[in-house]
Amino acid sequence: MKINENTLLEGHRVVLVPYNKHHVDRYHEWMKSPELQLLTASEPLSLEEEYNMQRSWREDDDKCTFIILDKQRWMDSSLEEEQCMVGDVNIFLTDPTDPSLAELEIMIAEPSYRGKGIGKEVTRMMMNYGLTKLGIGKFQAKIGLDNQVSIAMFKKLLFQEVSVCKVFKEVTLELTVDKSIRMKLLDDMAHVKEKDYRQTCSGRRELRSQ
Repeated sequence: MKINENTLLEGHRVVLVPYNKHHVDRYHEWMKSPELQLLTASEPLSLEEEYNMQRSWREDDDKCTFIILDKQRWMDSSLEEEQCMVGDVNIFLTDPTDPSLAELEIMIAEPSYRGKGIGKEVTRMMMNYGLTKLGIGKFQAKIGLDNQVSIAMFKKLLFQEVSVCKVFKEVTLELTVDKSIRMKLLDDMAHVKEKDYRQTCSGRRELRSQ
């Protein structure tokens, strides 16, 4: 989506930035992992295909993605942004007749960052963005049956199991955003700062050159 091409979201421990060309090489290295391919139900792509996918994420009206950065590393201006990458988070608008319905995906690609609550923080930040910027009213998550960690995380966020597909070996969970959930999410995410991505990147480059 074009809507977030210059959006940076800063949380407690993570920073979310738009998926750009300079992120592709590291993302491509991640997706060579059989474990990540299994967890994300993804097929390995060539580097050229990965660049095409990045352009698709940027241009298509039914997809919105952010790269997850380690905030502590990102605040060290001596590090390139690619060195701070942890994973990604995505929203898909899956039903052309219902733009308020979205599928949510999150991938913590770096193993050392798993099991530390980062996935939960990122998911709530992305839900808040979908709610306030995209008008999302219902979120879905489709997760492999073997990925019990992710299933447990979404259930902690009040997602309810609605179906199990034995053919694709995945479970579908849903959360409808009612008034109470909306108010709690807005309150819990009030600390998140939205910044101009290009301006922030320029500031980091200037610090590195000093």
